Amino acid sequence: MDSSLPLGRLHVITDTRPGADPVRVARAALAAGAPVLQVRVADHHTDREAFDLTLTLVELCREYGATCLVNDRLHVALAVGADGGHVGAHDLPVHAARVVLGGTAVIGGTCRNPEAARALRRAGASYLGAGPAFATTTKDGLPEPIGPGAIGRIAAAVDIPVIGIGGVTAATAGELIEAGAHGVAVVGAISLAPDPYAATRELLDVVERAARQRGRSR
Repeated sequence: MDSSLPLGRLHVITDTRPGADPVRVARAALAAGAPVLQVRVADHHTDREAFDLTLTLVELCREYGATCLVNDRLHVALAVGADGGHVGAHDLPVHAARVVLGGTAVIGGTCRNPEAARALRRAGASYLGAGPAFATTTKDGLPEPIGPGAIGRIAAAVDIPVIGIGGVTAATAGELIEAGAHGVAVVGAISLAPDPYAATRELLDVVERAARQRGRSR
């Protein structure tokens, strides 16, 4: 686990809902150049199922030179040798995740405002997932969307990468980068696409173009 790994502008989160094929989608996204894969396994899957899937995906990430993070199940991240993990509001706190995964792991935390962002930074987060940026049906029980403006305020409050998440598509990803986000995280925009490879390429083009535009405007 190495926190010096580059934290790319596109994080592809696995979809393990019924009917989804996370390995097929991950392989296509990684082949298209996705720099970060976050393994999120639905709660109804057992730890053994999560372990088997994550081990396969870690090996794929190694093959393509991508960073592999594990959502919530930090013991699985540790067991398979993932590069780090991501914890939400109801998971282990960031400082505890750091204890579990070690000082060099990539650790992400979820936030919705600058105050929480600064607290997570002090606790040792490597990056922040901010959102939901837009309305989404990918995950149940999420709070109201905060929009690009709030994402920008969060990014301005900390000196670590902020990744916009929630309802992000190729049509909206650029707004978040222009607002100040380092990158975006997506589920359905790739997992539900007819061609996950092409969808990944499109998203990569959008975020890189927006980042260049933001750099020129400063």
